[in-house]
Amino acid sequence: MTPDIHGIGNKATVTAPSDREVSSQERPEKFNTKHMRRVLFSSFLGSAIEFYDFMLYATAASIVFGQVFFTQMTPALALVASFATMATGYLARPLGALIFGPIGDRMGRKTVLIMTLTLMGVTSALIGLLPTYAMIGATAPILLITLRIVQGIAVGGEWGGSMLIAMEHSPGRRRGFAASFANMGGPAGALCATAMIGLFAALPDEQFYAWGWRIPFLFSLVLVAIGLFVRLKIAETPVFQQLAQKREEKMTPVRDIFTTYWKQLLLAIVAGVAPYVTQGIFVIWSTALVVQHGMDRTLAINLHIPTAFALILAIALSSHLSDRFGRRPVMAFGVVAGIVLAFPMMMLLETATFWGVLIAMVVAQFLMQGFIFGPFAAFTAELFPTRMRYTGSSLAYQTASTLGAGFAPIIATALYASTGNTSITPVSIFLIVIFVLSGLAIWLSREGSKVNLESAQ
Repeated sequence: MTPDIHGIGNKATVTAPSDREVSSQERPEKFNTKHMRRVLFSSFLGSAIEFYDFMLYATAASIVFGQVFFTQMTPALALVASFATMATGYLARPLGALIFGPIGDRMGRKTVLIMTLTLMGVTSALIGLLPTYAMIGATAPILLITLRIVQGIAVGGEWGGSMLIAMEHSPGRRRGFAASFANMGGPAGALCATAMIGLFAALPDEQFYAWGWRIPFLFSLVLVAIGLFVRLKIAETPVFQQLAQKREEKMTPVRDIFTTYWKQLLLAIVAGVAPYVTQGIFVIWSTALVVQHGMDRTLAINLHIPTAFALILAIALSSHLSDRFGRRPVMAFGVVAGIVLAFPMMMLLETATFWGVLIAMVVAQFLMQGFIFGPFAAFTAELFPTRMRYTGSSLAYQTASTLGAGFAPIIATALYASTGNTSITPVSIFLIVIFVLSGLAIWLSREGSKVNLESAQ
């Protein structure tokens, strides 16, 4: 099958087959139907549960794991080691995309969603049951790393399905907004994770480090049961069903991505790095920074709650605007905001005061991350045809998250330490460089908001 999307930038064309069915742009059905609401809720809920588990680990890495699994190290080295275990989960996310993406392209979006949600919930519960270093020595961090890798694989397969199950059910005029429900689920899950671990962080240290931190991980089993109940009630996407009926040749999505669509993949990855670096610094690394500068641990954790609301609002707003004005203009606004605001927001963060940290995190999440992240789901999916859309969009998204959020806390820790923990300037410059690179990738990519998904098979 010859690829129907050619080139990069604004020169891309889409060739529609003569026997195609009515396109998503032309579909008469309304967006606000009972079926569509169920699909959107499933996309949101599944993504929220997955990222509850994933970001729960990130929060615990900032304040718990160094004192539970790396007690043989100095506090500074324990924090670095804890962040390193977190990074292994991000490294495993592209692997999850490679494993589950082709399954989703061959067998359907819904099949993968059931598999990944179950895998994630069981893994998180096992983390909550792990013995500490004091109990079993070096085996404890080894088991922790192993489970974190499994978490990463599960998340690597989850997002693409959550996004596509909504996007491919949606009328074309609302495609960007529908796809963003998977992205909105991420901060919602992070919000729930923050609230849960913040609740138990209020316990005395002895109780918190002994058993309190474990309860939020075990609670994931309850969330998974709810998520599975909802997901089993939705149907496979019409776009995939149409492709399955026409399929006449063996599908090779991974090979096709790396041989024919590698430029689109590369541009999507670089475009998505900036919002994830913002997340890694202002959500993950910031907690350790402000606690080291004297902010109360519980307060530092709870500040993530209003910032998560800000990100959800930004995703909803920016994705809606992208349906009207296009993906690239809205994302470009986020890039400019990131370049302009990097230094001021980092300076506010360094104050470790309530209002300074709150303003820095809210503005960073809303403008610097949200306005790129909101349209990003549809932006990546529209770069690839249906037969490889799950694989391509998942690889782009997960690799961007690995390079961004996975390594940004480690890089920021090293850059800040290089100044003797006295200057935030190197971290701010790092942020600006990343936003410039993402901006160039967005500019070089084509606008996909008007692409016909049914013809792009």
